Amino acid sequence: MPRVDAQRNIDALLAAAKEEFAAHGVDVNVRAIAARAGVGTATLYRHYPLRSDLISAVFRREIDEVAEAAPALAAAHEPFEALELWLRRYTSFVATKHGLAAALHSGDPAFNALPVHFEGHVGPALQALLDAAEAAGDIRGGLAAIDLLGAVANLSIPPPGSRDPARAYRMVALLLDGMRFGAGAGAGAGAGAAQRP
Repeated sequence: MPRVDAQRNIDALLAAAKEEFAAHGVDVNVRAIAARAGVGTATLYRHYPLRSDLISAVFRREIDEVAEAAPALAAAHEPFEALELWLRRYTSFVATKHGLAAALHSGDPAFNALPVHFEGHVGPALQALLDAAEAAGDIRGGLAAIDLLGAVANLSIPPPGSRDPARAYRMVALLLDGMRFGAGAGAGAGAGAAQRP
């Protein structure tokens, strides 16, 4: 198979798996993924012999897409708006991971590198947005990307019995409002406080 065709199949499989995982969870039948991608199951297994290989590949690609969105948003919007839009993008990323947390903590070696990949790409992307918003005086100082990522993840967990897909976005909007509290003190005050022992 020509290289370009192989890459086309990979792209189609990852896009199909992303949609199926979002709709039905990571335990969805692989035949449904292959059918959505327009390829046979043999092609799926040739590229991703194990389900965990496919889950890892989908997650890694989404991590990269989320991280790459940050500088693009920063270039097109004012600092706070860029931060807000990125957090909405990240909320969508987190909210569509039905069953992924359990898979990632299953002990499968296919997932071992994902946490480091996530922290090494998404963390710095968000921190750059936070720093820009703080420098503009839009948010309070001293906010750490890793803390905010965890907060959004926790706020995106629906309460038992809830089927409200907009709830996570409302919770993150409240979090954003809280980040603006104290911003009037100025970015310099926050930076100076961070440097004091």
